[in-house]
Amino acid sequence: MNSHSNRETAAVALSLLDLTNLRDDCTEAQIDALCARAQTPYGTSAAICIWPRFVAQARTILGTGHAVRIATVVNLPSGDMEVADVAAEAREAIADGADEIDLVIPYRKLLAGNEKAVTDMVKAVRAECAGAVLLKVIIETGELKDAALIRRASELAIEAGADFIKTSTGKVAVNATLEAADIMIRAIRESGRKVGFKPSGGIGSVTDAALYLSLAETIMTPDWAMPSTFRFGASDLLDDILSVLSGTQSAPAAASGY
Repeated sequence: MNSHSNRETAAVALSLLDLTNLRDDCTEAQIDALCARAQTPYGTSAAICIWPRFVAQARTILGTGHAVRIATVVNLPSGDMEVADVAAEAREAIADGADEIDLVIPYRKLLAGNEKAVTDMVKAVRAECAGAVLLKVIIETGELKDAALIRRASELAIEAGADFIKTSTGKVAVNATLEAADIMIRAIRESGRKVGFKPSGGIGSVTDAALYLSLAETIMTPDWAMPSTFRFGASDLLDDILSVLSGTQSAPAAASGY
């Protein structure tokens, strides 16, 4: 990849980035900083992704109609909460100003053969996401492991009303992989529905991002990846994006979680 295309990739990745802080010890000051970091001299990230308890604070900072959307997470990280509690968590976050809900499916139940648990959970949270609120469904591919199960989880999420399917919480040993991405994007294509894809966890460099964008282009179409159909979930990717766009030399980015 030459420097020109590397800068182009960096600019695209910025526009698709869900700049994330889901650290367990996240503070209000870090949310202030995250909102500021999402607004760069080269454009804004697509969204910030934060714990529900910080949504109201972020909405106060960003105001209404801001270019940076506010995403939050429900049923994270375990995927084990009761459906009614997860729906209530989503409802409260939306009332606080969330634009997007990232929902963890009950993946352990799916591993045990319970597909209905997944469908029921996604449908319940889908019902809370009225209007323009996006539902991004996390299938936790690194825990499902099996290709057929990743495929089935993707199908179940899409059928139940997901706007996006997302690889990972970033809280487990194996997060986004190109192998899982390939399965998920093909499931989207074969569904015939307008559903987006979000690789998440461990994507720390523009080089990493380019691999996922190339895969999406190969399976879908060259113009498919845009904020309404593709996001990167990452906490560290922005550093490398900015180093590329500013022309400064960056050290190799260490892959990390959230």
